[in-house]
Amino acid sequence: MSKTIQMPALSPTMEEGTLAKWLVKEGDTVSSGDLLAEIETDKATMEFEAVDEGIVAKILVSEGSEGVKVGTVIAIIAEEGEDVATAAASGGKPAPKADAVPAKAEAAAPAAAAPKADAVPAAPASTDARVKASPLARRLAQAKGIDLAAVSGTGPNGRIVKGDLDGAKEGVAAPAAAPAPAPVAAPAAKAPAAAPAPAAASGAQDFGIPHDVVKLSGMRKTIARRLTESKQQVPHIYLTVDIQLDRLLKLRSELNAGLASRKVKLSVNDLLIKALGVALIEVPECNVQFAGDQMLQFKRADISVAVSIPGGLITPIVTGADAKGVAAISTEMKDLADRAKAGKLSPNEYQGGTASLSNMGMFGIKQFEAVINPPQAMIMAIGAGEKRPYVIDDSLQIATVMSATGSFDHRAIDGADGARLMKAFKELIENPIGMLA
Repeated sequence: MSKTIQMPALSPTMEEGTLAKWLVKEGDTVSSGDLLAEIETDKATMEFEAVDEGIVAKILVSEGSEGVKVGTVIAIIAEEGEDVATAAASGGKPAPKADAVPAKAEAAAPAAAAPKADAVPAAPASTDARVKASPLARRLAQAKGIDLAAVSGTGPNGRIVKGDLDGAKEGVAAPAAAPAPAPVAAPAAKAPAAAPAPAAASGAQDFGIPHDVVKLSGMRKTIARRLTESKQQVPHIYLTVDIQLDRLLKLRSELNAGLASRKVKLSVNDLLIKALGVALIEVPECNVQFAGDQMLQFKRADISVAVSIPGGLITPIVTGADAKGVAAISTEMKDLADRAKAGKLSPNEYQGGTASLSNMGMFGIKQFEAVINPPQAMIMAIGAGEKRPYVIDDSLQIATVMSATGSFDHRAIDGADGARLMKAFKELIENPIGMLA
């Protein structure tokens, strides 16, 4: 008896997703554990594995289809010995294609019906399209002009991953296959000019300025929706402190010398993650979450750390940052960031967290105010450390100073409690031995 493959829920909150790419085709034999497709959620592109074995009888949802609801049947698997054609016919109607009719075509006046033109065969798919490779590897290969067919994959089932491209021969990127020419329409009576395409729902207008239309990814749509909701629904209060970094930088240098044999190299961000975790435990009134007519107060500090990835932002979580050693935080953060950029995080690794940290100091940003990531109640924004005139022991000296700004949900955190957290965070960084005890 045939089995249906449904759009999976790859996270507890996932309601729909984009079927980014099929890794099998109709007629392929699959076994349990084989990779079937790449599914794009609001945060990452994840691989979907087969549970049952059999033959792919019918693919019902095409590549690139967006807004596919969880539970939608996307393919049919025929069991061994079952007639594939019969199995394919039993699975219902295919989902509509993702491509929409262009607005201008919809607005054009109708023309006389044209006779059917001879079908033009579609351009053959590129070799790369048939090779199993991660989304990141495909983007890098396209940018470098690497022929994926000539690369040996070391991932699951021979799948090509980022590391396999190292040393691969670069060249000129292969152009995308040209679309088949449209059928030639028969002459028709002159129709009125097409009406201009309507402006975007947001009210954006091009004013005749040359531009490209960039299709929003599922991740970008989710970022836009969540941050809009945050600024509209969460009353933000911002508190900024200047923090001297010299002692922290000296301690980091000493720790790195001692950790060199273990091949661990601490970043300033690793120490800031630790400091925020400890500060939240010292000021539990800020380690909270607003929940309508009640409030959740957490006994552990799980720090979500903003990581920039292609097409957006993701916040992998260092769980229990208050209790972990800085070497463990550094090792864990490096692994999380690498897998985040490769789209390999599982939902539990980026969903949750009790507070967030966003560091833009590496870009030379002096100070900024970050948007709270609901349902969290605070986020710490870190600016660049720079040499500034600074009063030390009642004398004006030159010190390395950074500005840190906490954004707090004023429904859950009073200004005085937010100020206490900022004070604790500052003291831990300026006297960093205390947070290592």
